[in-house]
Amino acid sequence: MSDPNAASRPVQAVILAGGQGSRLRPYTDDRPKPMVEIPGTGTPIIGHQLTWLAQEGVTDVVVSCGHLADVLQSWLDSADLPVRVTTVVETEPLGRGGGLRYAAKHLPHPDRPWYATNGDIWTRFSLRDMADFHAERDAVATLALARPRIPWGAVKTDGFGRVTDFIEAPPTTYEVNAGVYVFSAEFATLLPERGDHERTTFPRLARERRLAGFPIPQGAYWRAIDTAKDLTEAAKELATLGR
Repeated sequence: MSDPNAASRPVQAVILAGGQGSRLRPYTDDRPKPMVEIPGTGTPIIGHQLTWLAQEGVTDVVVSCGHLADVLQSWLDSADLPVRVTTVVETEPLGRGGGLRYAAKHLPHPDRPWYATNGDIWTRFSLRDMADFHAERDAVATLALARPRIPWGAVKTDGFGRVTDFIEAPPTTYEVNAGVYVFSAEFATLLPERGDHERTTFPRLARERRLAGFPIPQGAYWRAIDTAKDLTEAAKELATLGR
């Protein structure tokens, strides 16, 4: 039985892989952040991302490079990739919004929607469901929302100030931008030539009620690999999950 929503889902994506990853040193002294391997997997972060995107129906990916771009390009050239990959290099820093706009110019289908993800995100959830959510709301942009665990133990108290419970590393009560997006074709034209879209384009779309937020399903794996501790925690979690 054919899927009536299949034709409207993106088959192209952008990965923002140009950051310096200074908080991941010394791992990023000789490689860009997306090239850092998650311990025990033998594959860099971007390798996991490309596999995930392919499983979700993506055929073409534009990788926006910057810091140590030659290392990333060399790996992409030698690896057996599940999608067609084009790399673009920012000759000068454009900011996240400018980088997205520049990369989007190289997508093979400029008149069709597209996914985007930050190069340090390690996750697994249904992008197809997110794309359907985006289309149902007639949004220009949809961002995935996560509830990461806070790194400290939480303390509950009663109305008299007495401690009633301890909760180790609970999920935050706030939803955060998970760094994974669905964009309609027109979104690229709304991005700044340089600068941060999260301070310009996103607030504008939110005011116009054209920005949607897709909660990552409960139980789905998500982690931003930002520090050495994140690498260690990801390795532990993935071992537990058997992935």
